[in-house]
Amino acid sequence: MNNYVIGLDYGSDSARAVVVDASDGKVLATSVKYYPRWKEGKYCDPGENRYRQHPLDYIEVLEQSVKEALSQLPAEVAANVKGIAFDTTGSTPAFTDENGVPLALKPEFAENPNAMFVLWKDHTAVKEADEINKLCKRWEVDYSAYEGGIYSSEWFWAKVLHILREDEQVRNAAYSVVEHCEWLPALLTGVNRSSDIVRSRCAEGHKAMWHAKWGGLPEEKFLVELDPLLGGLRDRLFEVTETADKPVGKLTQEWADRLGLTTDVVVAGGAFDCHMGAVGAGVVPHTLVRIIGTSTCDVMVADYDEIGSNLIRGICGQVDGSVIPGMVGLEAGQSAFGDVYAWFRRILEYPLRKLAAGVLSDEQVEQMCDKIIPALTEDAEKIPVSESGVVAVDWMNGRRTPDADQRLKGAITGITLGTTAPMIFKALVEATAFGSRAIMERFIDEGVKIDTVIGIGGIALKSPFVMQTLSDVMNVPIKVCRTDQACALGAAMFAATAAGLFGRVEDAQKSMSSGFAKTYFPDSDRAAEYNAIYEKYKKLGRFCELSVHEA
Repeated sequence: MNNYVIGLDYGSDSARAVVVDASDGKVLATSVKYYPRWKEGKYCDPGENRYRQHPLDYIEVLEQSVKEALSQLPAEVAANVKGIAFDTTGSTPAFTDENGVPLALKPEFAENPNAMFVLWKDHTAVKEADEINKLCKRWEVDYSAYEGGIYSSEWFWAKVLHILREDEQVRNAAYSVVEHCEWLPALLTGVNRSSDIVRSRCAEGHKAMWHAKWGGLPEEKFLVELDPLLGGLRDRLFEVTETADKPVGKLTQEWADRLGLTTDVVVAGGAFDCHMGAVGAGVVPHTLVRIIGTSTCDVMVADYDEIGSNLIRGICGQVDGSVIPGMVGLEAGQSAFGDVYAWFRRILEYPLRKLAAGVLSDEQVEQMCDKIIPALTEDAEKIPVSESGVVAVDWMNGRRTPDADQRLKGAITGITLGTTAPMIFKALVEATAFGSRAIMERFIDEGVKIDTVIGIGGIALKSPFVMQTLSDVMNVPIKVCRTDQACALGAAMFAATAAGLFGRVEDAQKSMSSGFAKTYFPDSDRAAEYNAIYEKYKKLGRFCELSVHEA
């Protein structure tokens, strides 16, 4: 009794802290803080698909969110916090010095985007990913084998190589590289040497081609063949990775004071948001958990005997212990989901913002823009499945799964002079659902059994139209996790396990899970109609692939 833990979920735009009662998983307090520099659009160039985040954003929201959450509770809660854990987006790496300090925290690199954390959706390294894939296929060992067989520009080595090539100043100053989910625990526990940072099995297994089968990371010979600029870096990285249920250390006095906690607080290992979110949602074998937000991440776990030596093609990796220690974690996902709807909103709000400038206040304009998606949804729901004839492909940010290819673009076809904005919006929602179905079918085709589908995240809780369309297109029931903070709750479960309050992550799950708010069931008639439209989606997708690859 009176044991509390803190889960911190670092998303693309903001971080949220939850204070949780470890006995039953009740969320006692929540605080959400937006990254200030990111919110201003600093260090990013959407036209170049460059997305960078400053480590100061991460530090500032950490302190603000934890203190604000604790301020909502009696003082005795802070005194009885036993553990803290982080989940982050990924792969989100940054170059560091020998002390493990991200270069952007040094004055000479404070405004250099290449010295900052490279956000998961940064696609500046498409060329490097292509080179990695080609080398893997002709090398004696295919290091991409446990990454689905295709390496992505969203991942560790492609991003590292791109920046080494692009920025001589960073190249000369860099000693090593750290993932976001590894750096935060190191920061709070006072690690002051790069070699002492505890490396995440989740991050490095899924994104850096780390695997015990070949002794960890790809061999030096392979990396130098890829580019001599990588020479020597492997020795300055790591050999061993750890699962997130293991303690990294305890809070330093400095961070205990800054957060209003004690130095007895255990800091757990870090992992990616979707993996901890799946744990928070109650993932078990044969369950597909869909973390639905700006993008999606689809996570499963499987017993060793079930997977055996099978390699699942075209996903984002299969890694021992990346989700739940003692099981194989499987990851897939879509590079854009909510981002697709946000893009369409930006298209429609452009004339409003242009014409309203100087006529309406900024607040009035924002209020009107915020009504665009609800209005589209209301009208799109009334359109019969087969009426509009508009078909879209959801690759506005490339394709993550199945078969990663960040060169691909989105498309919309079937437009006539009678096509309306709600028709296009409905087609975009259907496109994201078709992309989801393609992922589920790839798992099933590869022999992975799926009995249950769970949805978590803001869209899952707030958009019945999207979720019902998803259920109809996938033709499966979809359970929606009750909590809107499943990722942070999952982090809290790892914090409780690392602190010794539970012996296993599964035990923490059983005690701390929030349950489900609703289940969406497919409509058989709509599901049958969507089967035909899905074939059009796949045909349009093949055309898009052909046009890009022939260019």
